[in-house]
Amino acid sequence: MADLGHNPLVTAEWLAEHLADPGLVVIDASWHMPADGRDARAEYAAGHIPGAVFFDIDAIADHATELPHMLPAAPAFATAVRRMGVEPGSTVVVYDSVGVFSAPRVWWSFRAMGHDAVYVLDGGLRAWADEGHPVEGGWHDAPHGEFKAHARPELLADLEQVRRTLGGDVQLVDARSALRFRGEAPEPRPGLREGHMPGALNVPWASVTTPEGHLATPAKLYEAFEAGGVDLSGPIVTTCGSGITASLLALCLARLGRWDVAVYDGSWSEWGARTDTPVATGP
Repeated sequence: MADLGHNPLVTAEWLAEHLADPGLVVIDASWHMPADGRDARAEYAAGHIPGAVFFDIDAIADHATELPHMLPAAPAFATAVRRMGVEPGSTVVVYDSVGVFSAPRVWWSFRAMGHDAVYVLDGGLRAWADEGHPVEGGWHDAPHGEFKAHARPELLADLEQVRRTLGGDVQLVDARSALRFRGEAPEPRPGLREGHMPGALNVPWASVTTPEGHLATPAKLYEAFEAGGVDLSGPIVTTCGSGITASLLALCLARLGRWDVAVYDGSWSEWGARTDTPVATGP
């Protein structure tokens, strides 16, 4: 496998050239908001990158909590990805059907489980198809792998850790839209308060992607984080609605050389549902 350096992204051209390489595992990590009315599993079966396996973000999760798609324990994660054919030495490329949206969640999950050789397909399935590469239908089952998880707790933030950051040096960076962040738009999930964690900064996920579904250029990423008031040299925890686009911000920060960013897994689905967590509105 070619050395990809420290770029967490691969291009459709690169993937097409390496699709048959030994040790490469391609994962479709498409996921959609429930209100979108889309079925990611059915869409995978209708057409995916040849040889890709499907990662169900809602199914491969901690089911001991009612919070959506929380990261499972290391043994459960390892069992799930072994069934996808992932080995300790595999190079994993993750993509989604939107472009760069839900794939970073699985990218971050692999990193949180100790696997560094994981990359996101820039532009996702859209870029792959737009460049004329083939897709296949049906369901792909891979030979069983021997993946071993080694959890990295420093990449995962929980409720109590986030509580302790309030008013401190750690920057909470929220990927939700500006309207949701300011409490001027309703949350898509019922039962959640509107607003944000006091002191949080806002870098909307739409500001770090292009209309075509690619990650923005490094220069544009710097601009987006600067506009959000983020000090890229300081400690950062990302958050969002349910941990999906928080992972996208973590990917953006890795693209800028910050591989040490933690994701608040519960995000607003947890914080906004409680009555003992402070909430701010406005900018």
